[in-house]
Amino acid sequence: METVQSGKRTATGALTAFTRFVVCGGGVGVASSFAVAGLASWIPWVLANALITAASTLLATELHARFTFGAGGRATWRQHAQSAGSAAAAYGVTCAAVLVLRQLEASPSAVREQIVYLSASALAGVVRFAVLRLVVFAQHRSKTAPAAPATPAAPATPAAPATPATPATSAVHTVRTHRTVPTAADLCRAA
Repeated sequence: METVQSGKRTATGALTAFTRFVVCGGGVGVASSFAVAGLASWIPWVLANALITAASTLLATELHARFTFGAGGRATWRQHAQSAGSAAAAYGVTCAAVLVLRQLEASPSAVREQIVYLSASALAGVVRFAVLRLVVFAQHRSKTAPAAPATPAAPATPAAPATPATPATSAVHTVRTHRTVPTAADLCRAA
């Protein structure tokens, strides 16, 4: 019964986080697409996309830290760096998509360019959501997640040859419990 309820909580948590990701990241993404189009009228499109991607990544990472993934505060430098890595990959996808469009069509309309850019951004965004949830903001969730059930203690190893137990030797033969390191799947279930 408890696993069914935790499965529902995991699905609800992931859906809630994805909805927040779409609202925060999607809102920043749509605003960015217009900013790239406007800036590209003065400088090369690839440079405009790079500048806007850098600025929007900083903003989106802060929003995701505070609202999407429930970190409850500002993003750390580590989170910004990891988020920048996933944003660099998204930048590559959006640039490639628009450059392919420009190879296929000499002068695409602004609307067609926006459709291609936003479609590539959406595809990259889904992958970015997974990276941010499972890697960048995963440590925060593991700190606030309920503790994993302890694994059964390992059977005691046979004692050394018969020697009388003294306070010094009896401490050596205690049974140790082992904690398992949570996997990415465990972190998702805990969210």
